Amino acid sequence: MNIKHNKLIKFALVGCGRIANRHASHIGKCGELIAVCDVDEKKAKQLAEEYQVPYYTNIEDLLVEEKTADVISICTPNGLHASHTIKSLKAGYHVLCEKPMAINVHDCDEMIKEAEKANRRIFVVKQNRFNPPIVALKKAIDENRLGKLLSVQLNCFWNRDEAYYENSWKGTKDLDGGTLFTQFSHFIDLLYWLVGDVKEVFAVGANLNHQETIEFEDTGVVALKFYNNVLGTINYTVNSYDKNMEGSLTIFGEEGTIKVGGQYLNELDYQHIANFQIEGLPEGNPANNYGQYQGSMSNHDYVYKNVVDVLTNNGAIATNGFEGLKTVEIIEKIYTSIKKNADI
Repeated sequence: MNIKHNKLIKFALVGCGRIANRHASHIGKCGELIAVCDVDEKKAKQLAEEYQVPYYTNIEDLLVEEKTADVISICTPNGLHASHTIKSLKAGYHVLCEKPMAINVHDCDEMIKEAEKANRRIFVVKQNRFNPPIVALKKAIDENRLGKLLSVQLNCFWNRDEAYYENSWKGTKDLDGGTLFTQFSHFIDLLYWLVGDVKEVFAVGANLNHQETIEFEDTGVVALKFYNNVLGTINYTVNSYDKNMEGSLTIFGEEGTIKVGGQYLNELDYQHIANFQIEGLPEGNPANNYGQYQGSMSNHDYVYKNVVDVLTNNGAIATNGFEGLKTVEIIEKIYTSIKKNADI
């Protein structure tokens, strides 16, 4: 399954929307982009011309024609991640899938089974794991600097206005899936990665300010109990007036408290730990800038370096299919609870 060390990894990109340019630019730094694909020929042609590669308007043609590719990077709408990944795996390619892995656990499971059957790798984009304060927090937890973990608070306060959703798959149940899938799945992933798996959920949510725009909630309040008995809360909204306000994670332990904040989990806001202090954090990458709004931190360079390291040097995969599934499973639990409590 591993590729010879001296081979340049070749990527084909499926989906030529907003995030695709980010992928294309980083592919060129550690591998080779050999083709792009989008059902919108204008988008496909534009990206293809920029990188001087052929383009396709359906994935089936790309998978048949571009046999020299090693990895298919999936940047299509959330609801298409599973079908595009499975087709790519069946055709014999490794897959790098943008977040979320899929919008239901069943599809994630099918993706993992197909990867095993094809003896191929699934990489899931979870670039916030590479934010310097998050790296430091993970290390502190792994070294037991905080002692026994007690509770965690996650705040996600962003702005997504009507222009963001206009003429887009975003905001639809079938292709978007929900605010936690598109805006905040990176944050849910960090809860799982840092604290552990979630046992119980109680959640309420509502569409308070986007009734004419999106088909699901724009705000939610969640209480969590993890299998290790840590208690947690999630407060999230895309109704922060005019601009993104905060993306923060606070962890309370018996021997220390750490808050990673800023708008995108990019700043160490607070630390007070017994006999320990986080120092010398490097500057992080800027947030992904899409013109009228910003998204999570731009760490796709680390994502692609990891793909190449795994395929050429037997490196450890940063985020595998199982971890991608667990994020989706937690989100499903939250949405099941929101639906159950809709009349409260």
